[in-house]
Amino acid sequence: MPPSTIEHLANRAVERTVAGRRAEYGQEMRRIVDTTFSLIERTGSLEPSMREILAETGLSTQAFYRYFASKDELMLALLDEGRRRLVETLHRRMARSSDPSGQIRAWIEGVVAQAGNTAVAARTRPWVLSEQRLTELFPREQHTSVELLLGLLAEPIARLQGTRRRQELDATSAASMVYQLTFAILRSHLVAGTKPEAGATDALVVFCLRGVTA
Repeated sequence: MPPSTIEHLANRAVERTVAGRRAEYGQEMRRIVDTTFSLIERTGSLEPSMREILAETGLSTQAFYRYFASKDELMLALLDEGRRRLVETLHRRMARSSDPSGQIRAWIEGVVAQAGNTAVAARTRPWVLSEQRLTELFPREQHTSVELLLGLLAEPIARLQGTRRRQELDATSAASMVYQLTFAILRSHLVAGTKPEAGATDALVVFCLRGVTA
């Protein structure tokens, strides 16, 4: 039997309430993420304390736990947000070239460039250094986030391989290897607080291009 008019209207009222709450919570969570980003960038803290986060966001402990089960979950959201911003930046860089080699170069240079800019390095360092711990805590979420970066890289690698002889290494595996190597170099610079030397990124690009087609 179909629902009565009263039941239909009641369900609609509930749906409106839920939709409104969802939008409200989404905005509040976005404010927490953006505010924590600003806090880390301003203080240089690798992982701010709960007290600092609550003071910066103006939230009570109860309000914070309404949105995040733990501070680690907030750090996961921040890491994912940072990756998505990086994906947008890399996409813009790669769009300037129609050549797959040029797009792979743009991807690698865009990643390593984070160590060459003092402000960006300060903002990126916490996520790179906490990545391993967060991966152990949230493996599925981390995998989904990393796939965004790998997806950008795998497509031009596949095109480049298609212009060469048959490859034993598929594009997805090649993209993963380039990702691991490039981020390892980025991580080493961020930990040491150094910047890439002149020509070092070019050497990395040449090495990776040879590797994915050899």
